[in-house]
Amino acid sequence: MDYSQFFNTALNRLHDERRYRVFADLERIAGRFPHATWHSPRGSRNVVIWCSNDYLGMGQHPKVVGAMVETATRVGTGAGGTRNIAGTHHPLVQLEAELADLHGKEASLLFTSGYVSNQTGISTLAKLIPNCLILSDALNHNSMIEGVRQAGCERQIFRHNDVAHLEELLIAAGPDRPKLIVCESLYSMDGDVAPLGKICDLAEQYGAMTYLDEVHAVGMYGPRGGGIAERDGVMHRIDIVEGTLAKAFGCLGGYIAGRAEVIDAVRSYAPGFIFTTALPPAICSAATAAIRHLKTSNWERERHQDRAARTKAILTAAGLPVMSSDTHIVPLFVGDPEKCKRASDLLLEDHGIYIQPINYPTVAKGTERLRITPSPYHDDGLIDALAEALLQVWDRLGLPLHQKSLAAE
Repeated sequence: MDYSQFFNTALNRLHDERRYRVFADLERIAGRFPHATWHSPRGSRNVVIWCSNDYLGMGQHPKVVGAMVETATRVGTGAGGTRNIAGTHHPLVQLEAELADLHGKEASLLFTSGYVSNQTGISTLAKLIPNCLILSDALNHNSMIEGVRQAGCERQIFRHNDVAHLEELLIAAGPDRPKLIVCESLYSMDGDVAPLGKICDLAEQYGAMTYLDEVHAVGMYGPRGGGIAERDGVMHRIDIVEGTLAKAFGCLGGYIAGRAEVIDAVRSYAPGFIFTTALPPAICSAATAAIRHLKTSNWERERHQDRAARTKAILTAAGLPVMSSDTHIVPLFVGDPEKCKRASDLLLEDHGIYIQPINYPTVAKGTERLRITPSPYHDDGLIDALAEALLQVWDRLGLPLHQKSLAAE
């Protein structure tokens, strides 16, 4: 039997649907972000990155790089195995304490990625709650969807950010049934924010636990970078907070934080934690340095918001179809998968601007877009050059200007 035919068929299907993904070979240069070297098929070229999730450029911050180098030099590279076998190295203990403090919780638990922390955290929590009903926002991230699915318990989907629909489902579940509300604070494709205060009101009224994904908000919002929950003053009302170290903190890893018994139960039962090697000491030290810095420094957050606002203003003034967003996410509507990919290619090849296309299944068909994420280091000149390049690409592809925002429909 020719097994390769199955894989070739699957790949051809992606090509036919214009969903086949191509990755650019990029080499970031510490101290020059957002500039990077693109190792293109025709040789190396300088490009400007406009879609990184290293939102604040902390991946190149001297304190973060220094902490990583010092720790690797002092204790070596790997963690030595799972925490159950190799023990917990001290930089990891320090990082978990820092994360618990960031969110005002009793304890936290570190995972190898934000995806794993959601997938494993949600499924383990729900399995430990008899007859649990999971109420999940319709636009939750794939990692959350997988966590809900793997829990194996009943689940219901409430319309995105629709607290009236959520309340209907809570009432129908009855007062005695255990319930877990699962949502994000900031949705990364549209840049909109959940009504956390109202969700907490409903959770308290109808006896539900809350699980909040803050991956696109930690480090970015709140006086200490605790996220939208900290900014909105509801952190103490959230039962479990999930976050990542790979975005605003510029490192790698995911985590959950909450009451000590909840975190201990996940630690004791979660396969995605028990059976995987711990993050290396150098990564943990770097993340701790990033968190500590952003707890006391507001320059990065304030500059970042300023850059995002200016980018939106310049692109909107140019007539480009900027989708409505109150956060740092700048989505640019395209609405066609082939043209979205072609726009991305032209920006990179002709203008030295790297922005990945966002197509199905990341977003719904017909809502394809370019997702732009300014950083504190995108200056006025780079923003103006982006607008000019986009106008040229829009004209070449025959894309419409002044597209009505999807959020307004």
